[in-house]
Amino acid sequence: MPDKFVFPGGALSPEDEQVPLAGLPNRLCQERLIAENAGPSATAIMAAAIRELWEETGLMLGQKGDWPIAPPGEWASFAHAGYRPDASGLRFMFRAVTPPGRPRRFDARFFVVEGHHASGEIGGDGELSNLQWIPLDQLRQFNLPFITQVVLAELPGLLTHSEPPERLPYFHAQDEEVLFQNLQGKSPLDRF
Repeated sequence: MPDKFVFPGGALSPEDEQVPLAGLPNRLCQERLIAENAGPSATAIMAAAIRELWEETGLMLGQKGDWPIAPPGEWASFAHAGYRPDASGLRFMFRAVTPPGRPRRFDARFFVVEGHHASGEIGGDGELSNLQWIPLDQLRQFNLPFITQVVLAELPGLLTHSEPPERLPYFHAQDEEVLFQNLQGKSPLDRF
């Protein structure tokens, strides 16, 4: 998305299924990650989020320590830094599936994590440019994709609670409708 401000993100790697996470978020978060999903495991999705954050921003979600296995492929640099990936600070907050008919479709999961869980300096691998910390109240001043705006609208409500919310938004297209649903429910919350 040229000229847009976006979250770090990317695709699952087959190696993400093999990654031994040092910590996990609460059980509800894990269950919601795989709700209505016949694909990858919750741990693979969380591992991919941690890896993509590391690759694209230079920020690491991990605990100091040795790996119980040889780190697979793309994870070698993470392990070389002396860390094991730790998903305990991740909070799954949103799922969005892009509409049919697009050149590329995405089934994206969005996470939020408090900054104190991250180690390292913003730098990344050069895939993203203009990396920076932006206060939440200033984000709307930037050129954001529509779905990013929708996700950010949900964030203030999530940040006011320490427990997982009762509902988790699921934004997707179905036939000719675009729906907002509860991730584990079937009744639409809102229609666009």
